[in-house]
Amino acid sequence: MSLDTRTSVTIDKRAARSSARTVQSTTSDKVVGGISHVVLVIWSIAVILPMLWTLLSSFKTTREIFASPFSLPASWNLDNFLSAWTKYNFGLMFLNTVIVVGVSLVLVMVLGAMCAYVLARFALPGSRVIYYLMLAGLTFPVFLAIVPLFFILQGMGLLNTLPGLILTYVAFALPFTVFFLFSFFKSLPYEIQEAAYVDGASEWRTFFQVMLPMARPGLAAVAIMNFLGLWNQFLLPISLNTDQTKYVLSQGMASFASAAGYQVDFGAMFAAVIITIVPVLIVYIVFQRQLQGSVSQGTSK
Repeated sequence: MSLDTRTSVTIDKRAARSSARTVQSTTSDKVVGGISHVVLVIWSIAVILPMLWTLLSSFKTTREIFASPFSLPASWNLDNFLSAWTKYNFGLMFLNTVIVVGVSLVLVMVLGAMCAYVLARFALPGSRVIYYLMLAGLTFPVFLAIVPLFFILQGMGLLNTLPGLILTYVAFALPFTVFFLFSFFKSLPYEIQEAAYVDGASEWRTFFQVMLPMARPGLAAVAIMNFLGLWNQFLLPISLNTDQTKYVLSQGMASFASAAGYQVDFGAMFAAVIITIVPVLIVYIVFQRQLQGSVSQGTSK
């Protein structure tokens, strides 16, 4: 084969590959893409507009909210936020929520990672039974456990206390954490674990210094999802915590919103809503890329 022939064959192959890469979109693809974009725009508007209206209303007085609900505030001040934080005790409730969610999140991540690691990496008697019981916990409705939980916490002396809420949060978040992390630990190479043993590492050191950092994508994803679920938890605290000095934000919002008629300070109520949702928005905005990457890595495994 001559040089010109080989050159023409190479050029033809490159042209075929390039043409294969640049596939023309069909009419149906364009229609589906257009419909998808329209649905996303409508969904974005449905989510953003109520949040924007709530933010604007948090700077208005109650009279101004009813007189001109869709106009800009007459004055941009933080009086409603200060009133919600001090007068209506949302500062105390915010602190209670941070304590309960923070401690619960640390405990559930440590215990869940340990449990998932043992179930995924060691062939222990009954390990599959324990794993399936964890999965069964995901299907158990929370409201069915309210009455037993009430009497259990009452017998332990933890009813209407923050430690009682923490233990309850950990118990209900643990099955999801174990289920999510199980696949991450299962997919990690056994050679690295064996190499750590050869180097003289104990089981604890192998877990905390070798295997746990390798499962960081899964830990990040499940930590964010647990934070969102625990921060917005409503049924458990409203049923197991009736002491107003121990209220969390979800209870405070329910109590505020259930006040009778026009006696509600709606400006302060909207400010309390902003106080409640801002931490969730900050966590999601900061960690959204890490969450997406963690979930994609987990599904690819």
